[in-house]
Amino acid sequence: MSWSQVYDPLGSMTLSTLLAAIPIVVLLGSIGFLHISAHVAAGLGLLTALAVAVFGFGMPAEMAGATALYGAASGLMPIGWIILNVIFLYRLTEQAGQFDILRDSIAGLTRDRRLQLLFVAFSFGAFFEGAAGFGTPVAVTGAMLIGLGFAPLAASGLSLIANTAPVAFGALGTPVIALAAVTGLDLFDLSSMIGRQLPIFSIIVPFWLIVAFSGFRGMWQVWPALLVAGVSFAVPQFAVSNFHGPWLVDVVSALVSMGCLAAFLKVWQPRELWLSVSRDRADIPAAVAPVLRSGGEVFRAWLPWIILSVFVFAWGVPQVKAWLDGLWIYRYPVPGLHNLVQKVPPVVAAPAREAAVYAFNILSMAGTGILVAALISGFIMKYSPMAMIREYGRTLYVIRYSLMTIAAMLSLGFVTRYSGTDASLGLAFAQTGWIYPLFGTLLGWLGVALTGSDTASNVLFGGLQKVTAQQLGLSPVLMAAANSSGGVMGKMIDAQSIVVASTATKWYGHEADILRFVFFHSIALAILVGMLVMAQAYVWPFTLMVP
Repeated sequence: MSWSQVYDPLGSMTLSTLLAAIPIVVLLGSIGFLHISAHVAAGLGLLTALAVAVFGFGMPAEMAGATALYGAASGLMPIGWIILNVIFLYRLTEQAGQFDILRDSIAGLTRDRRLQLLFVAFSFGAFFEGAAGFGTPVAVTGAMLIGLGFAPLAASGLSLIANTAPVAFGALGTPVIALAAVTGLDLFDLSSMIGRQLPIFSIIVPFWLIVAFSGFRGMWQVWPALLVAGVSFAVPQFAVSNFHGPWLVDVVSALVSMGCLAAFLKVWQPRELWLSVSRDRADIPAAVAPVLRSGGEVFRAWLPWIILSVFVFAWGVPQVKAWLDGLWIYRYPVPGLHNLVQKVPPVVAAPAREAAVYAFNILSMAGTGILVAALISGFIMKYSPMAMIREYGRTLYVIRYSLMTIAAMLSLGFVTRYSGTDASLGLAFAQTGWIYPLFGTLLGWLGVALTGSDTASNVLFGGLQKVTAQQLGLSPVLMAAANSSGGVMGKMIDAQSIVVASTATKWYGHEADILRFVFFHSIALAILVGMLVMAQAYVWPFTLMVP
């Protein structure tokens, strides 16, 4: 039996919107204000979302249950699979003593903690966002910053702030490709438009990141390096997105940024070195020379991460993914859900059925590439097969609550999508009239905050952005792109990313502290993106930036 979504079940858009927002309030309020553990809060949010979907919006209970299971499966594979294997690799390198050498190699590049943070969290993290996305960069950079001696809150929060500007082109352009698919807009127009929004923030974010860590005075002392890192990322980000397409934007930009920053630090260092890993500089130790490591030691310490980079990049190449899927893939149409939910106007131009096919493509999942890299690295570090099996079991036990949280969060996101509660929230934003470019951008922010994925937010709201823009006389390409560009700033507050950060830094149970640390940065940067979109919609010469 099919079911058509209802966007105003209470006969009042105000009341229906408030009803649709209850799961969000429960989830974020439980984490941020009640200090409830993330896996419990996610479970409460999911139960609330199911109750709202069934009793508020009239979704059949069996269909809602199937949606929740579909979301949980999609959360564990591929997202949980990525996190499990990245943490496994991290634990192998940590126990082998490689992180000490890695720390010293970065200290050899610069002993200044601000510049170490810039190199790892912004430039190096952007590479993993471009190659894999889906939590990989936060997991890797958070673990690396802990290895460098950063406090758990700083490592977690600052990794989340840094992982913003690259997100729209993450996983080899997946969010943009999905956006083009759901809107029917030209892929290259969308890539170009996003590439005329985010490069500005690629320059801003390094400065913002260091201010969050060391304050304005600390930022001002290293501004030349921040400018080098930001500009060397922003220029290729603009060029590749506008003249090539969305696929290699982050990978190329990150490599250029790392190379330029490393070369610059060979000839320039700040006059006053910041040797503390805390904003409280009272604990700055006396200046000491970094431990000198041989070239072979440094190479071996970086080798697991080089191997990881190669495999993550290879697994992200479309041709490789297609070949692996050709070897084996299992597609499972979800019973009681597939093609039985119907979206209706005004969310879509014409009634459209929602597919629900779970693809178990474990060979081509990024997490599988990470696992292969971890196993190869383990053998190179002289682990026996049995030792790696034991460590894998320990890793699985350590992150068990994180996997539960991810499964519950994706269940919640899928329930809001298939029940239409997300569309009710979107329609409320559409009532804002001329100021819609700002609120449409915040809609993308909300979508990522809810689902943890810029891709998912684009799938959820891309069609709505197009229809609303056409109704208001705005550029559909501008507003669809704004959904993705605004969404990247929601990445730092979604429960999935926060759990990944707390897991990578082994700061379990402190998700509320991380959320409070990053929330202001998230909303402030989202509003700035919205102001840029407003200018591109109405103010010359910014209007010339719209294709």
